Amino acid sequence: MSGLVRQMRRTSELFGQESVKGRWCSTLRVGVLVAVAFLSASDRAFGSDVSSIEKARTSLEKWVETQKIISQEQRDLALAKDVLNERIQLVEREIESLRAKTKETESGIAETDKKRAELVKENDTLKDASSALQEVLIVLELGTKRLLTRLPDPIRERVKPLSQRIPDGSEEVSIPLAQRFQNVVGILNEVNKFNGEITVTSEVRSLPDGTSAEVATLYLGLGQAYYMGGNGTIAGIGMPSEQGWQWKSTNESASAVSKALAILKNEQVASFVQLPMEVR
Repeated sequence: MSGLVRQMRRTSELFGQESVKGRWCSTLRVGVLVAVAFLSASDRAFGSDVSSIEKARTSLEKWVETQKIISQEQRDLALAKDVLNERIQLVEREIESLRAKTKETESGIAETDKKRAELVKENDTLKDASSALQEVLIVLELGTKRLLTRLPDPIRERVKPLSQRIPDGSEEVSIPLAQRFQNVVGILNEVNKFNGEITVTSEVRSLPDGTSAEVATLYLGLGQAYYMGGNGTIAGIGMPSEQGWQWKSTNESASAVSKALAILKNEQVASFVQLPMEVR
C-alpha cells in the first residue's frame, strides 16, 4: 500500500505543476496514474489473477478513451461557440447596416414626398396662371383679328402665314399657348413695323368707271395711302375703316402723288409735296 501512496503523491505533485489551461490533460494523467498504481499495488498485495488485471486494464482503456472524447467535445464546443459568436457579430453588423440604409431610405422618401408636394403646388399655380393667360390670349386674338380687317393688302399678305394660325373658336384648340402668343406678337410686330414706314407697292385698283388699272400705291404707315396710274392721269386716296380700306378717286392730285413717288425713287430732288388728307 505504501507504494500506492507514493505514486498518488507523485501524481498529486505532477497535477500541481499543470497550468490552468491544461488541467483537463492533468486530470486524464492523474486518472491513468492512479489506476496503474492501484493495479500494481493490488497485484503485489493480493496476488490477483491475470484475468482480473486484464479486465481492469480494459476498463481503464475505455475510461481513457471516454475522457479523450469528452475533451475533444469540449474543444469542439469551444470552437463552435467562437464561430457562432463571430456569426452573431457579423449578423448584428449587417442588421445595423440595414437599419442605417433603411433610415437613409426613409429620409430620401420624405425628401421626395416634400419635393413632390412642392411640384404639385407649383403645378397648380402654373395651371391657374395658364388659365389667366388663356383668357388674356383670347382677348388678344380677337383684337388681332379685328385689326386684320383694317389692314391694307400688302401687310395682310405679309402676316398671312401667322394670321391663319389664329383659332376661329369653332373647334378645340390644340396649339400650345406659347405658340399662340408668338403668332399674335409676330403679327403685331409686323403691323407696327409697317406703320412706321413709307411703303410703295404695285396694285390693281378698281376705278369709279368700273374698270381696273395697275397703279403704284404709296402707304404712309397705316394712316393714309395714295395711288397713281394711267401714266399720271388717275390718282386716288385711301384710308382705313372697320370694313377695310376705303379708296376715293382724286385725279386732281395725280401730279402731286407722281412727284412724291419720284422723290421716293430718287428720281427727283427731295422737296415738300402737298398731298390731300382726309381724317375720320
